[in-house]
Amino acid sequence: MQMDKAVQDRAAARAAELPGSEHTHQFTGDWEVWKVGGKVFMLQTSMPGEPVVILKADPSDAEALRAAHASISPGYHMNKKHWITVRAGADVEPALVDNLVTESYLLVVAGLPKQSRPVNPASFRVPPSAD
Repeated sequence: MQMDKAVQDRAAARAAELPGSEHTHQFTGDWEVWKVGGKVFMLQTSMPGEPVVILKADPSDAEALRAAHASISPGYHMNKKHWITVRAGADVEPALVDNLVTESYLLVVAGLPKQSRPVNPASFRVPPSAD
């Protein structure tokens, strides 16, 4: 039985709201990839039947998130310092997923050349989703 995909669905919906976000199927298997400016900011797959979302995170934020949330662990198949894996769990609220996706996007945008940035990462904010 496949576990709840609510976290993946919520993350995909948030990513679709972000300017310049591109959804692809770059890797083999069941990997879904979201990019901005040609750079990955979010991946989705299943780890032995468990849907997960993999996001870029500031290293100090990633450490704090892993300490505070049992459903957040180091990035699966990614640099463990700069990426986190988010699973469904009681400690993962929709607003947290929205924030993590947005912050991952902004980290990647900040690393793009200024002329390639779809938004100014210092001032861009997405309004909270209505639900």
